[in-house]
Amino acid sequence: EQEISDGLLKARNSPRHRHPSILHNPGDEFNRVLNFTLKESYMQPHHHPGNEKVEEIYLIQGRIAVFFFDDIGIEVDLVFLEKEPDYVRIPAFTWHTYVMLSEYSITFETMMGRYDPKTWKEFADWAPQENSSESRKYLNFLKEKALKISDGLINKSSKKLKLGG
Repeated sequence: EQEISDGLLKARNSPRHRHPSILHNPGDEFNRVLNFTLKESYMQPHHHPGNEKVEEIYLIQGRIAVFFFDDIGIEVDLVFLEKEPDYVRIPAFTWHTYVMLSEYSITFETMMGRYDPKTWKEFADWAPQENSSESRKYLNFLKEKALKISDGLINKSSKKLKLGG
């Protein structure tokens, strides 16, 4: 309970509106992170280059929409993490991002490979950078689309649009 309160407080005090609690040791091959993420957090779509870099995200609390994209930014899938415990597996080299559909979320994330900030992830050049003037608009677009699909207002399989366009 105290760890959750502390993690959410650190996320509230972060300009990125999230806080990673690293559970592995530096240099470990198996990475484990407890993420505290607020609804205002925007993560630029990215992928993890390297066959071993398969990401798994386990929902502990909250509600999340995970978007998957092709190489030019067209949405190819959307997965909702809504009931604890729930999880999604993200293959290596797969463009993705996720948005919070609740006030905050807590996730447990794992991935193989030694962490090196130079090679850990590559950001999509077709999406706004974090803290850019376009990032808030793009985040809101993704959330609105996820909520419409979740509420059954649009069919995700028939709406393969270039997001933000």
